[in-house]
Amino acid sequence: MKRPILYHPDARLKKTCAPVVDITDSIRQLTNDMLETMYAAPGVGLAAPQIGVLSRLIVMDCKKNEVTEAKPFVMLNPEVTASSDQTNIYEEGCLSIPEHFAEVTRPKEVEVSWLDINGDFQKQGFDGLTATCVQHEIDHLNGKLFIDYIGVIKRQVITRKMQKFKRDLVRKKDVI
Repeated sequence: MKRPILYHPDARLKKTCAPVVDITDSIRQLTNDMLETMYAAPGVGLAAPQIGVLSRLIVMDCKKNEVTEAKPFVMLNPEVTASSDQTNIYEEGCLSIPEHFAEVTRPKEVEVSWLDINGDFQKQGFDGLTATCVQHEIDHLNGKLFIDYIGVIKRQVITRKMQKFKRDLVRKKDVI
């Protein structure tokens, strides 16, 4: 089931999420819902707080496009365990901050550990776009948005535009 995505500013996007303790049927359904929501948006990653669930859970798929098959990652309690000194700069966007982008500098390579949907421990290294994506999504679990990496003035401008965007959404719903 596709779920609604929260838009910045929303206090839930600034909260630190609780670890997933048990992998239940509701957690499995949540991951399926998150993948459906992410692909429909369309996006390459989605964190549980972006749909209002304050649990340490992310999904991502940086490979899928019109030609390639889906190869999603579902990560419970993901954690960056190592990162390179070398950095990359990517223009990042976010499903919770639509139509706004900014260049963000992050480690070029990271090693991440997590539990998969079966409860098995996983550890893998990522580089390039996938490294950026996993760091961006893990940031969501810690209450951090990509705009927290940019200058105060630009962040304030984006926040004001997002406030107007949310007001306009409410007005459209009232008209319908």
